[in-house]
Amino acid sequence: MMRKARGSLFIVSAPSGAGKTTLCQQLTSFLPDIRQSVSFTTRPPRRGEVNDKDYTFIGEEEFRKLIADGEFLEWAKVHGNLYGTSRSRLEKLREEGNDAILDIDIQGARQVRAADGHGVSIFILPPSLSVLRARLASRMSNSPEEIELRMNRAKEEIMEYKNYDYVIVNKVFGEALERLKAVVIAERSRADRVDPEWMRNIMQ
Repeated sequence: MMRKARGSLFIVSAPSGAGKTTLCQQLTSFLPDIRQSVSFTTRPPRRGEVNDKDYTFIGEEEFRKLIADGEFLEWAKVHGNLYGTSRSRLEKLREEGNDAILDIDIQGARQVRAADGHGVSIFILPPSLSVLRARLASRMSNSPEEIELRMNRAKEEIMEYKNYDYVIVNKVFGEALERLKAVVIAERSRADRVDPEWMRNIMQ
């Protein structure tokens, strides 16, 4: 087959409320051989979230132990909660031949890009700050104080877009999803993704 045995890494970041999580979830349902690496977090689950599917929800003591054990490729404290990417889960996905997609914050993305220079980074932008505020307000779990905290953070995070390989504006969800799919498909067609053994076989 044309793809290498080891899968690629896609790093997706955005300010809270821009829609990156839903885009990543939809992407994995439309494209084959790409999976989300389930992150660990100390925050409580939101309504409808499923443990070990959306996140692995654990206490801070257990999270700190995983840090000490070197389990996290990256971890960060965001809005008062801890989030971390499991090194072993990510490696298992990629070794099985799947592309891995990480839905992580700006801090985590910096750490992953430094650790894996071959990752493809994608930044999701809202069409405007007013739209972002409305999306955050529509979440029943967000208090007015939390919305203000996330809005202030978003203004800083948005300026990080220039450090990413691709930028997608999530104005119309379907269009943003098509652009995200296009990035993955294009990256899979790079010459350095061709398995040399596969090439030798077709030349015989």
